[in-house]
Amino acid sequence: MKKILITGLTSYTGSVIKERLSGNYVVERLSLRGDSWRSESFSGFDSVIHTAGLSHDSTKSSDKESLYSINSQLAFDAAMKAKNDGARQFVFMSSSIVYGKSAPIGKLKIITKNTPVNPESYYGDSKIKAEEALKKLESDDFRMCILRCPMIYGKGCKGNYPLLSKVAQTSPVFPKIHNQRSMLYAKNFSQFVKFMIDDETHGIFWPQNGEYSDTSKIVRMIAESHGKKIMLLPLCEVPLEILSHLTGLVDKAFGSLAYDMSLSEYTNDYRLYSLRSSINETES
Repeated sequence: MKKILITGLTSYTGSVIKERLSGNYVVERLSLRGDSWRSESFSGFDSVIHTAGLSHDSTKSSDKESLYSINSQLAFDAAMKAKNDGARQFVFMSSSIVYGKSAPIGKLKIITKNTPVNPESYYGDSKIKAEEALKKLESDDFRMCILRCPMIYGKGCKGNYPLLSKVAQTSPVFPKIHNQRSMLYAKNFSQFVKFMIDDETHGIFWPQNGEYSDTSKIVRMIAESHGKKIMLLPLCEVPLEILSHLTGLVDKAFGSLAYDMSLSEYTNDYRLYSLRSSINETES
């Protein structure tokens, strides 16, 4: 039975992965806070899944030093130790934010295999710097697997999804805006990671749900899962476009950022849940 090490004790994605892999593999988690982990041995682990790091929502744009120290250098140090101790695979959690921010409201942004990275924040750049350093460690005996995931959501998640859920459950109305976003349900994500471990694969991957998300429709689905009706108000696009010049929150909520579906195909079907079924389970 394979032995898997997940870095980061408080990571949501780490918890999701552990829940899925436990029973199939021997799974351990390790905190990388401080320096005591450096004296631990990674020997005997087949794969190291690196989920430790600062999240986009938990950091200030001015916290540049911490972002590069933790998201870039710490990832490299963990991978170097994994390689030196004999692990065969390193799985790194990158992000779709390496391609920059969402398109302005009313515009589409579809990422293809040929779309260049274009980080517009220290967070995004810290992920790119990590990717560049990690790729140099790859060899025939040490496979590097980089996951550029879109927003991951599910029961107990943090970030934008809980805010949408709160609005859906408390507000009688919500703007009707058509946008297109890639999202990844936690259980679809963890199934994808399992396939990465099973196949000992390497490279850059762009997992996502089997259908695009629309913010207004998601809010309505959440409301419906609670037996509640919410009215979607039309003709909100122009006022929101004006408001978007004053705050980036508008484009963050209603802008578009999506992967071309062909980027996310894999030999095994990891998309166990549809968008609606994933929302129903998250809200149950």
